[in-house]
Amino acid sequence: MDIARSMRALADAADAPNGVVDWDAVAEAAKGAVDPGDVRVEPAEREAIAADVRAARDGLRAASGVSFDLPDSVEVQSRHHWIDANVATFERVLRPLERRGGGVFPGVARSVNTGTMAVAVAFLARNVLGQYDPLLLADGAGPGAAGGPNAARSGGHSDHGLYFVRPNIRRVAAELDVDYPRFRRWIAFHEVAHAAEFAAAPWLSTYLEERMEEGVEALSEGSLSRESFAELNTAMTAVEGYAELLMDHAFDGEYEELRVKLDERRGGGDPLTRLLKRALGFEMKREQYERGAAFFEAVADETGVATTTLVWDAPENLPTEAELDDPGLWLDRVARA
Repeated sequence: MDIARSMRALADAADAPNGVVDWDAVAEAAKGAVDPGDVRVEPAEREAIAADVRAARDGLRAASGVSFDLPDSVEVQSRHHWIDANVATFERVLRPLERRGGGVFPGVARSVNTGTMAVAVAFLARNVLGQYDPLLLADGAGPGAAGGPNAARSGGHSDHGLYFVRPNIRRVAAELDVDYPRFRRWIAFHEVAHAAEFAAAPWLSTYLEERMEEGVEALSEGSLSRESFAELNTAMTAVEGYAELLMDHAFDGEYEELRVKLDERRGGGDPLTRLLKRALGFEMKREQYERGAAFFEAVADETGVATTTLVWDAPENLPTEAELDDPGLWLDRVARA
């Protein structure tokens, strides 16, 4: 950790004449606030990670009935690598606010906007375990070398990548008192589950990005697009819930104790951590996991796992807000029509 680095970055942002957020300074300040962690991966662990991902692919193909390939690269990242890979995504998503001079908080000084974003990015960098990011993939641009699905690279960034933030996975495994290789394998299955659903729904990444852009565009104009954010939340509830369902059917080992500990972690932490989680939408994400999983479990229990895949045939097949709480309505509209 290098707080002086963070302070210098924020001071430079205050001096810059243009823009309401200095994204280079966001990255620098966030890196100064976060220890990068160790990503030196021995050959045996590198192969173990690749084996985890291959096992996840095979298990999830069998559970879902969806044929899909792995992303072009599997990347083992430090926290600083994760920051570099994601700051450009935040910048692109918030670009409408930048164009209109609204910033993250309209009317607030550039240095405060930059500092606010740096705090958010640093917090996420300390907590993200793995990532398959459809918004990033939809952009189709990003530096970094691609590798095959049997490779586990250290650092870098690819526009078609599956990310594992190794220092965070090791730390959380220790905090939860669970075996690191088993926990790492669990994360691999979870992230590859997202690859499966985006393969089943080629339209999904564009759908999510359009709702995000519509919502941010409205904010930049001083209004709130409740419809866009509601549709985004409903779609993400389906995304997270379907991944949870596939995990339950595909993970090759005992997981109940691990699931309980992970659920407790999602809602835990000291008061400041809980406040930051709430501000950054972690509570919403936890609700998406739980609500989405309950919806898909009910559908699978009544008609089988294969029926759940119908949700990805077209945007119109996504469950509505009412259907999430009453899966029978979705079955009547989509599966029994």
